[in-house]
Amino acid sequence: MTATAASTVLTARALLLDMDGTLVNSNAVVERIWRNWAERHGLDGDEVMKVVHGRQGHASMAVLLPDRPVQQNLADNTRMLAEETADTDGVVEIPGASAFLASLRGLPHALVTSADIALSTARMAAAGLALPGVRVTAESVGASKPDPEGFLKGAADLGVDPADCVVFEDSGAGIEAGRAAGMRVVGVGPRACTHGPDVTVRDLTQVRVRATTDGTIRLHIG
Repeated sequence: MTATAASTVLTARALLLDMDGTLVNSNAVVERIWRNWAERHGLDGDEVMKVVHGRQGHASMAVLLPDRPVQQNLADNTRMLAEETADTDGVVEIPGASAFLASLRGLPHALVTSADIALSTARMAAAGLALPGVRVTAESVGASKPDPEGFLKGAADLGVDPADCVVFEDSGAGIEAGRAAGMRVVGVGPRACTHGPDVTVRDLTQVRVRATTDGTIRLHIG
């Protein structure tokens, strides 16, 4: 059973942060782009929106159009990424994200996102957020969330054992990926609650970071 955010303390050696829905509220763009895509392909927009959060675009397409050739999905994904990168209208930070990132300066952390470099750069900038020095993007991995590859790569890039990492995620695919990587997961926002994270928060204003003298990160949640 998922813990509530009341007086929870987690310890870690590194934090791995999803972007969309976790640091950045990009729902307006995602809704516009993917509902248009659904209409073009004769699919129900509500059903499409249940699939796309957390995954790379071509992975979502493979779920939604299982008989379509992979190369067609990849080409469609490239076009969709360009559309999403150009459209930042309504992109804002998740409450508390800027202060949360500021509290992580000098501590091991990485962005682990299904977006590519261009899209992650555009959305973080649109939300007024500083990019972490370590980024795992779509170009960095061979498999999309819910595969754990991205989180395992983030841990490796930081030189931290996966069991000593805490993941921040909002989507079912992302939470599944974090758990498959052997990491504890903080679910951010209402979408996360039904996917079994270790603890959930409304937004990042409910997370406070403390660093100890031995390099441990203490997360006070609630």
